[in-house]
Formats: sequence, C-alpha cells, structure tokens
Amino acid sequence: MPSQLYISKEKLKNVMRLIKYKGLNNLEPIPIKKINNIIFYTDGHTRAFALWKLGFKKIKVEWETEELDWELYLICIDWCKNKNISNISHLKIISHSQYKKWWIKKCEDMHKLLYPSPR
Repeated sequence: MPSQLYISKEKLKNVMRLIKYKGLNNLEPIPIKKINNIIFYTDGHTRAFALWKLGFKKIKVEWETEELDWELYLICIDWCKNKNISNISHLKIISHSQYKKWWIKKCEDMHKLLYPSPR
C-alpha cells in the first residue's frame, strides 16, 4: 500500500536513469511498515513505481526500523484510500513543481495542523 498520492516526473526520470546506468543492485530495498494489518511503503515510492514500470512483480523490501510519526502515515494512508490508491501502479505522475505544491505542501499543512508551533 502506498502512503503518498503522487510521483514526481523528474524524480522518476532520475531513478530510471540510475537503474539504466548503475543497474538494479544499486537500489536500496523499499522500507515498509505494518500497522493495523496494513503493510505500506514508508519511503521509496518512486523506486517502487519505476520497478513496476519495468515489469517487476516482486521487489526487495525491508522492515522500517526508524521510529517515525506513524499518526502522520496513517493519515496519508487514509488519503490514499479515499483516492482509491491501494497499489503502487495507482500513483499519478505529475511535474515536480506540482508534486511540491500538491504533495509536499499537503503534508506540511497536515503537520502544522497536528503539531502547531507554540507562540
């Protein structure tokens, strides 16, 4: 299950270029986490998408060991569910500037709502 809504076109080009010139062995495994019986990507969506585009049915993953803000991830997963995104192939490719506006800003705004800075 993805935990983001979009893929940056430019980031995808860079990953595809890396795979072409450096090979698959240089790609780190995709980190995943399981919460509430949902297994989701915590990072590496662009790498996973690139591998899917190249026809891979299985990819290298590893369990996330970092303690991250899982509440934020669960919100992102809800966003994905609301947009019927349940598979890496469902992610929409958009320009990097759109990605920054539509995804990065959305995440930053959510973070500010959940954790307002003291004044």
